[in-house]
Amino acid sequence: MSMFKRMLASAGIGAAKVDLMLHQDTVSAGDTLSGVVRIESGRVDQEVDDVYAFVRTTYVKEHNDTKSKVEATLAKFLLAEKFTAEAGKAYEFPVSFQIPAFTPVTMGRTPVWIHTGLDIKEAIDPTDEDHLQVMPHPHSAIILDAVNQLGFRLREVSCEYAPHHGKTNGMSFVQEFEFVPTSMFRGQLDELEIIFYPDENGVSLLMQVDRKARGLAGLFSEALDTDERLVKQRFERSDLASGAHHIAEQLAATIRRYA
Repeated sequence: MSMFKRMLASAGIGAAKVDLMLHQDTVSAGDTLSGVVRIESGRVDQEVDDVYAFVRTTYVKEHNDTKSKVEATLAKFLLAEKFTAEAGKAYEFPVSFQIPAFTPVTMGRTPVWIHTGLDIKEAIDPTDEDHLQVMPHPHSAIILDAVNQLGFRLREVSCEYAPHHGKTNGMSFVQEFEFVPTSMFRGQLDELEIIFYPDENGVSLLMQVDRKARGLAGLFSEALDTDERLVKQRFERSDLASGAHHIAEQLAATIRRYA
């Protein structure tokens, strides 16, 4: 009977279960999450090598004009080390871990979730998933406020395959924020795209300034996509402390230079 139970447990029947219970499910990028991971043993003793959590998301990758969704791991955390889950018992471990500052904002169709699992040899690993609502990093939030003050309307947010620009964060994708002008820069720009690289000392921006075509020369450059300019700008913590209005003035000066 004991051998039969072990066979069932190895197939995931009557095996241990894991449940991550977070104290919060709405967070900002870079926040520290806390909670309890609960493990309920199955019908037999099982050796648990590790209890782990992955922060995961998805991005869009295009190949031969076909778009597909790809899952990506942003970070991995060890929640508990090797122990024996004795049959019929429950275990709880307090956990705390900081999600990356570059965690995507859950706007548009971008999901972010915590994938929690047990590493059990010669058995199907039990898993649990908890979705998060992720708000912008505090530094990025100030920039977004400033962009709004300049009359830009957020049109789309998406995670796209871009290994060159994503390598700063060790990722193969970036999250793009696409804006359209409604007042100040209307007639000068078609759109403004921003990629945020926040850290504890400030935030770096990669902006794509898409100029409106003006005359035949403008139409020609638009046809060749030469009307789009990539601009880098950095705001330190001291700059951000001056507020969104101050940041808006600096952003406006930069955009005018390249518009």
